[in-house]
Amino acid sequence: MARHSASMLDQALLVARKDLRIEWRSKIALNQVVPFALLVLVLFGFALDADTAALRNFSPGLFWLALLLSTVLAVHRSVEIETGDGVSDAVLLAGLRPAAIFAGKMFALGLQLVLLALALLGGVVILYDAGIDDVGLLVVTLVAAVVGVAATGTVYGALLVGQRARETVLPMLLLPVLAPVLIGATRAWGDAMGTVATDGWAWLSLLVGFATVYTVVGALSYGTLLETAHG
Repeated sequence: MARHSASMLDQALLVARKDLRIEWRSKIALNQVVPFALLVLVLFGFALDADTAALRNFSPGLFWLALLLSTVLAVHRSVEIETGDGVSDAVLLAGLRPAAIFAGKMFALGLQLVLLALALLGGVVILYDAGIDDVGLLVVTLVAAVVGVAATGTVYGALLVGQRARETVLPMLLLPVLAPVLIGATRAWGDAMGTVATDGWAWLSLLVGFATVYTVVGALSYGTLLETAHG
């Protein structure tokens, strides 16, 4: 797939293109993950008895909860790509740097989450009549949160490569770890959407810190995680 002389960026892009190409051909994210996420929004509406005022006020939290629940499906799909048809073994035999593999898979997952978030945001605006007061805060929060979620999902996905029970174990491992993202992003978006009186930029620092920690941990430990998974 790549030579040892290739730069870290080239190797990461190679891995990202591989994941995105497989996903584009399968259309699983488009046909399953996106409909699931939008269905969650609809069910939230029924749970709140279609109360427009309540849905508008709770829209930041409902958005991020729907996104994180859908993230489990996206991460599981990312793991499936690695375990199917010996892809994971081929990647290792190609001599790619573990940090580059991590960065590539993280980027591919993050891009899918951004597209999913845009679909969900449209759903929140249409179904919940949500408004946006601070576009800048909303966008920066989305980027920081997606980076953190993608890094965390890539790390925990690597832990479960080759595990038979990953469908049930993954949500139990991943969702509790993502609690800071749910809290911080909900608070920041509450400010951006004008639903709560809080300093969203202060909550953004929590998301940036979370994303930084898991990105660094993933880049440094991904080689060990892959060796363990194939051990």
